[in-house]
Amino acid sequence: MTDVLIVGAGPAGLSAAISCAERGLQVQVIDEFMRPGGRLLGQLYQEPDGSWWNGIEEAAKLQDKAASLGVELQLGISVIDLNHSDDGWMVYTSTGILKAPALLLATGAAETACPIPGWTLPGVMSIGAAQVMTNVHRVRVGMRGVIVGINVLSMAIAQELELAGIRIAAMVLPAKNMINHDAGDPRKVMQSIVRLGHLAPSPLLRLGSGLMRYTPLQSLGLHLYPKGGFKVWGIPVQLRKAAVEIEGIEKVESVRVANLSPDGNIVPGTSRSLPVDFVCMAGGLYPLAELAAVAGCPFRYIPELGGHIPLHNARMQTPLAGLFVAGNITGIESAKIAAAQGTVAGLSIAAFHQVSGTEEDLRESIQNLRITRAKASIQFHPQVAEGRQRLESIYSENFS
Repeated sequence: MTDVLIVGAGPAGLSAAISCAERGLQVQVIDEFMRPGGRLLGQLYQEPDGSWWNGIEEAAKLQDKAASLGVELQLGISVIDLNHSDDGWMVYTSTGILKAPALLLATGAAETACPIPGWTLPGVMSIGAAQVMTNVHRVRVGMRGVIVGINVLSMAIAQELELAGIRIAAMVLPAKNMINHDAGDPRKVMQSIVRLGHLAPSPLLRLGSGLMRYTPLQSLGLHLYPKGGFKVWGIPVQLRKAAVEIEGIEKVESVRVANLSPDGNIVPGTSRSLPVDFVCMAGGLYPLAELAAVAGCPFRYIPELGGHIPLHNARMQTPLAGLFVAGNITGIESAKIAAAQGTVAGLSIAAFHQVSGTEEDLRESIQNLRITRAKASIQFHPQVAEGRQRLESIYSENFS
């Protein structure tokens, strides 16, 4: 009999499976994708210490360890519905009904759209889709493209595309509209990316990013921002230009870009067409938490974590009996943090099953998660620690 069912075979789900299996639990992991690893599969980048992070290799290590412990992994399965009964959790999938007393939702994140006119043309894709096609399927997404949207995710993937030999002509903002309001504001975008200054490839860029952390200098920096942008990994990053329309008849042929004022308004008479054969849209990430909502889990809106988050405590336990969460469903953070969360969730599930000797390991894993978060070289949201603390306080006040 399965002791725990895990939905999601990314870094959080696989790490949780390993923790559970190491403590003698029978574990089943399902995922709708055809390969385990989740977002790890698309990651290939250089760490600040010069070493390389190869997500495919990291995913293989987790998969091999889980398999050696007897974890049952099933791929290509979608979850349709779920509910709780006297027998535990009933999960309705595309291949049948699965049951388990404990259920972990590690469903990850989805991309936020940043639409502009022409964004439905063939050749337009999300930045995450470009990453998967390039790093997982080894498919060239095009010869010369533009990335619309400048944020932590697009900066990381732009480097990966360049490493694959795909030329990125420019990274620009989306033109402001009801949906793209913040993503099209140069000041807000600058405030979000200066946090990555320590990862910049040149000392000059690192120095400039450090200075731009000071608010009074940000206005000056935007006014003096060069028209051609700053080159990062050879890619022009243009905070003072916006894509106003993607042009083409049957497919992408060009992007019309225009200059922006420091406040993000289009400067009249400055638009021109930039020839490209593909466009990546990068609006950021939000927690993929629909299954937690279907289960009846209460939510809170925590913008520091990326949106609406299922309530849970430091043990990754929700108020619903036997329901646990881990990874990006609990807030947008790095894959390393998701893996550490998975370990916490696995130990918490072992404690739920009253496996002896897990409480001390669980306390250590929670402390290790906090250390991993503090050392993270990339944070998608600057106040993530405050958001976590607020969420745990809400849980404590209402459910402890």
